[in-house]
Amino acid sequence: MTETQPAAWTGGLNSLGFAKAPADTRVVAAMSGGVDSSVVAAMLKAEGYDVIGITLQLYDHGAAIEKKGACCAGQDIHDARNVAAQIGIPHYVLDYESKFREQVMEDFADTYLAGSTPIPCIRCNQTVKFSDLLKTAKDLGADCLATGHYIRRTEGPDGPELHRAADASRDQSYFLFATTREQLDFLRFPLGDLPKTEVRDLADKFNLPVAAKPDSQDICFVPEGSYASVVEKLRPGSGRGGDIVHLDGTVLGQHEGVIHYTIGQRRGLGIATGEPIFVVKIDAPNRRVIVGPREALLTSGLFLEELNWLGKGSLEDAAKAGVPVLVRVRSTRPPVPGRLGWKDDTPVIWFDEPEEGVARGQAAVLYDPEGGTRILGGGFIRRSIPADARVEAA
Repeated sequence: MTETQPAAWTGGLNSLGFAKAPADTRVVAAMSGGVDSSVVAAMLKAEGYDVIGITLQLYDHGAAIEKKGACCAGQDIHDARNVAAQIGIPHYVLDYESKFREQVMEDFADTYLAGSTPIPCIRCNQTVKFSDLLKTAKDLGADCLATGHYIRRTEGPDGPELHRAADASRDQSYFLFATTREQLDFLRFPLGDLPKTEVRDLADKFNLPVAAKPDSQDICFVPEGSYASVVEKLRPGSGRGGDIVHLDGTVLGQHEGVIHYTIGQRRGLGIATGEPIFVVKIDAPNRRVIVGPREALLTSGLFLEELNWLGKGSLEDAAKAGVPVLVRVRSTRPPVPGRLGWKDDTPVIWFDEPEEGVARGQAAVLYDPEGGTRILGGGFIRRSIPADARVEAA
């Protein structure tokens, strides 16, 4: 048997957890044109699965089409098509531009205008990929949808569980907290146990045309990372100026639109006070950017919206019982200890020690403190509870 020939079926569960031969298991592989999703398709094909590759046409951004490091643009569709041809699977491109604009780009602009900091990659996974594409996969008679995300799906005593990736440097659990139990039943993440170095080696082994392609770095529809320019294009006139105000009430200067600022920002404020100053609050209705010292960034708790719960029992019961959790408030920050609580008839997260850099619109992802790998769910930050009462009053 050669490296790329599937092993003979001997019964039991196959590698994707189905009680049938790989050849009788249809898998839709989401192919973005990058290395990770290409390796997933090649791995599954080599194991003998009935693989169908699907690439989503999400946007057409002119200059971004040939931009290295952006995903789902023209060049990426071309790359995905070449990979599919190389490994010998059918490949389809679905036009999801209108869905993507409505569910991701419009939400991105509106969230920024409201003074929050959006995470469009979560919205994309939550809507276009794990809702619309998942439905398409089922319509094609697939047994599952496989993606190149670095996250692990394991079978627990109460059904499938979501766990952080084995390679902590590649873990994407922060962006996948909104995955529902129903979606988790249908999803598979073949790269969850692999380090990135091994994935690159597999790309070489399968002789994939994207083996040397750089990883995606930017939000796909935001060329050069200019968030404000995208918001202004989608919402003309959104860059209306206002005051930059210190917590003590002093007007320190003017800004050119709240869309240019985010909580915790220090650079680019255009003001000098003789001490380090950070954005601690954005008052979008009054077009005010509130600034203060670093300690004013500390947050004792937060309220969430669009909650998704993957833990035991109900979220309400867990909140009322004060279940301990680990909480991650930014993708680049490690989870910190906290607990669920109940306040104003809604779940709330309390930190054991005040946390810094909590921004409305970002996600708060909850992990099981026992082992620290299982994702219990999370939500989008609706409102923080500042440790400094001046921030609440500002």
